[in-house]
Amino acid sequence: MARKNLFEVSEASSEPSPPDTARTALVRPLMGLDRPLNPGRPVGAISQSLENINSRAQRAEEIERRLSEGQVIVELDPNLIDQSIVVDRLGVSDEAQAGLVAQIREHGQQVPILVRPHPDDGGRYQVAYGHRRLRAIRQLGRMVRAVVRDLTDEQLVVSQGQENNSRSDLSYIERCYFAARLEARGFSRDIIMASLGVDKAALSRMIALVARLPAEIIETIGTAESFGRQKWAALADLLEEKGKRAKALKAIQEPGFPERTSDERFQAIHDLVRTAARKPNRMVWTAANGSRLVNIN
Repeated sequence: MARKNLFEVSEASSEPSPPDTARTALVRPLMGLDRPLNPGRPVGAISQSLENINSRAQRAEEIERRLSEGQVIVELDPNLIDQSIVVDRLGVSDEAQAGLVAQIREHGQQVPILVRPHPDDGGRYQVAYGHRRLRAIRQLGRMVRAVVRDLTDEQLVVSQGQENNSRSDLSYIERCYFAARLEARGFSRDIIMASLGVDKAALSRMIALVARLPAEIIETIGTAESFGRQKWAALADLLEEKGKRAKALKAIQEPGFPERTSDERFQAIHDLVRTAARKPNRMVWTAANGSRLVNIN
């Protein structure tokens, strides 16, 4: 009989308890955990709490993993983000930047930037691409939407170059100058080719062109979006003529030159050095019979 009573107690205790508001109120949706706790059972509550802690830890590790793989877009303080290790731009016009600011102000930031944790400064980041968007959002005083990814230096510059290539975002001389600066920092030709999406011959021409042009002239002229390889190569040829380089370097220092558009700056220097040297007056000595004896230049 006693054994029967034991079975009856066991069967009674196995019946589901009726739902109550106290149990429902303890639902914890944090990080997707919405299993309710039962405060009426101390052992069950402890077990559930330990399970929740373990699950939250696993979920946090998963979020960190996805962040490192660039699968999650986060919002960051733009003041914590530094520029790339190699800047790819030769400047952006105030008009173009103002247009981007107005677009983001009206429609929000549609495309996230790509950053990596700063290799030398914990708590900060380094941008791979999205410099213009970052600058615009700083002007607006907003948080920037970004993908955070662990990148080596090589991966960073490849991502930076490929993003610009996919959007046709850099002018010809910017691409050349970017390639030359990457090589100057010790990146291999293979990495630079992958970054810019060019073959070995094209890359050699680009780096050789920059080597023939004074850096001061490239940086002062800027993007020169209307002028491609042939025009820049022609300018390099002209600058190699005697006295032309010094003439061009002097011209870019003149007041008012930087206020011109980039295309106007290129055209002004090109026209300046293309102008043929003025021929000096020629003196001719002639004999009494009219024959020329000598020409003096």
